[in-house]
Amino acid sequence: MKRNHRLYPIAIFAIFLALSTGFNPLCGQESITDWDGNVYRTVKIGAQVWMSENLKTTHYSDGKAIPEIKDDSLWANLTTVAYCINENEKSNSELYGYLYNWYVVPNVKTVCPVGWHVPVANDWKKLETYLGGPGTSGGKMKEAGTGKWADPNTKADNSSGFTGLPGGSRNPDGTFNIPGESGQWWTSTEFSITTAWHRRLYNNVGFIDNIYALKIEGFSIRCLKDN
Repeated sequence: MKRNHRLYPIAIFAIFLALSTGFNPLCGQESITDWDGNVYRTVKIGAQVWMSENLKTTHYSDGKAIPEIKDDSLWANLTTVAYCINENEKSNSELYGYLYNWYVVPNVKTVCPVGWHVPVANDWKKLETYLGGPGTSGGKMKEAGTGKWADPNTKADNSSGFTGLPGGSRNPDGTFNIPGESGQWWTSTEFSITTAWHRRLYNNVGFIDNIYALKIEGFSIRCLKDN
């Protein structure tokens, strides 16, 4: 059989592109890597490119460490940066990423990989609008099924590719809301001196909430690619 050698340069270029940029020409997705070496899938939704996984870095993009706080009382009295794993169980971090207090967010060096940022509240609004508004976008953003989400995971079809996960949260007193029933993500937009805006998905409804919470609480983070 005669081989078509003219295809080889194309294949070589595709390999070079994947290695140098993290872009996979076969699936049309870009991957990004944080300071710790964690690799994240991404998804293009409208004009935006989002992580389709929760952040799980222990460092800022310049290598500065973020302390892990396990003790409830220590967490409750913090006014400085911290992260934790829900229930302090490593298996939860592998499934849902880490939880961070809001003090991690407004640092001069971003907690996201270089070229990415923690979205402002308006970035989330653009996402919701593109998906049909907050009343219907929640189901389009949630991972489908009840493998991670608790039953009934109402209207979840993940048609957006956002793959929202129910990572739970950490309360101001340091106790945990266990994974399964809700996923909560910080924005970088303050509401007051002690509070900031975040978004929340639930297992039993198809909408997404736009609410504020105390900065000491622990939520997930999704990064958004810079324009």
